[in-house]
Amino acid sequence: MEKIIVYVDDAGYAQQQLCPMAHAGDTPLNRATHWVLVACAPRMTHRISKWVSHSARESWRAKWADKLFGELVPWLEQRGETVTPVLARGPLPELTGRLKAEHGAARVLDARRPKFGQDLQPVTAEQAAAARQEQESKRWQVPGAVAGLGAVLLLAGD
Repeated sequence: MEKIIVYVDDAGYAQQQLCPMAHAGDTPLNRATHWVLVACAPRMTHRISKWVSHSARESWRAKWADKLFGELVPWLEQRGETVTPVLARGPLPELTGRLKAEHGAARVLDARRPKFGQDLQPVTAEQAAAARQEQESKRWQVPGAVAGLGAVLLLAGD
């Protein structure tokens, strides 16, 4: 049985992403799939967290996850797939490591909706390292461009 760990935060977007993979299991040659759905609740702002207790936040996260799983789990189970719902708490790379240790070899799929102006939290340690490396390379792009523009202006002035 193939195992896939899927990080989701929006049911409609996740269904669009998972539809090709779910339909691939319709042929008798493919094995059944065990989906581990990990719900990544939206972050609460600092202002909200001042006024809402920890238990109220956890209750809201649980209700939000139940609603998300209520849309996705029946959709996958009607195809005869096995589904395990999980609510994400804490850093996602650590959760991925725990899930891989618990479920064995599994593919990891990030089906979270991209948000304009926000970088999504990495889901694996490799992704986190690549994001750090990319951030460091971007740090020198602007000063390099400014220096290049300055050199062009000096050459044009001569």
